[in-house]
Amino acid sequence: MTVADARAETNPLPIEVASFRVLTDSMPQMVWSTRPDGHHDYYNARWYEFTGVSPGSTDGEEWAGMFHPDDRPEAWKRWLHSLETGDPYEVEYRLRHHTGEYRWTIGRAAPIRDERGRIVRWIGTCTDINDSKAVAEENEILSRELSHRIKNIFSVLGGLISLSARQFPEAREFAKALRQRIAALGRANEFVRPHSEKSRPLIGRTTLIGLIQMLASPYPAFEGGRIRISGDDVPVDDRGATPVSLIFHELLTNSLKHGSLSTAEGLVEITLRAEDGSVHIAWVESGGPLVSAAPTELGFGTTLTEISAEGQLGGQLERFWKADGLTVRLRVPLARLYRASDA
Repeated sequence: MTVADARAETNPLPIEVASFRVLTDSMPQMVWSTRPDGHHDYYNARWYEFTGVSPGSTDGEEWAGMFHPDDRPEAWKRWLHSLETGDPYEVEYRLRHHTGEYRWTIGRAAPIRDERGRIVRWIGTCTDINDSKAVAEENEILSRELSHRIKNIFSVLGGLISLSARQFPEAREFAKALRQRIAALGRANEFVRPHSEKSRPLIGRTTLIGLIQMLASPYPAFEGGRIRISGDDVPVDDRGATPVSLIFHELLTNSLKHGSLSTAEGLVEITLRAEDGSVHIAWVESGGPLVSAAPTELGFGTTLTEISAEGQLGGQLERFWKADGLTVRLRVPLARLYRASDA
């Protein structure tokens, strides 16, 4: 006999309540409910299957004993805040599985209010995120390892250039300039690589023009005045810096390989215009190889820039392949570039 069957035999319910229990017992998530004061009085079958405890044994405040001891203070703090304010509840914590291990879950709850706005019940869920969290942690380790190796490559290149300069003193100034460009490229790489909330660069507050100038600084065309940046400058913080950096890094490297920056006379003009809560950015190439037609296939980098522009920044990116070079128009909501509280 299942947990749901046992409850049904011992406690006949009104049709509305019975329907609610059938619905929640069929869900893959753990579902729970409390009275307005936070007293837990209902768990669905998934809760008992996950925890392995006896029905009713976690009613009231006994549910807290299922948390990992290190996670209880924060979970209680957030739950009490929700009970006092009526704000939705959300927190990640480790919950004891019936095997004895603690698995990461995300707990959420929202209040149900009557016609007067009074809270009459809380309905919550617990979702097992242990496997996805483990994958995210593995990806974070791989990302940091990749960054470490790339930094080492830049360091080795700088060291080799220094050693070569000692053998050829006449190339000392050239070697110095080359080391500086490699160092700038290394700094730009930190913004381009994939990041989590923990690993992304903490730049504080800067400006969009300043960020683009930093990304363009390793390129000789920037020093030579062939990468021109103008227009309305807007703030950007560490949240918006990574996707913006990825987009401009891809545009710069593609231009150097195939576009206007691949020639001695080629020019890139970048203009910014802030309007209606967004920044409109135009990237215009000229003076490079003639463009006969748009590419028939999109590379991985191009796809990645679209994901960054539309998915991460909530904007829009369009490409126009003109005979004299590529034109890109990018619109990004200002709210995605920096936190409003910092403005």
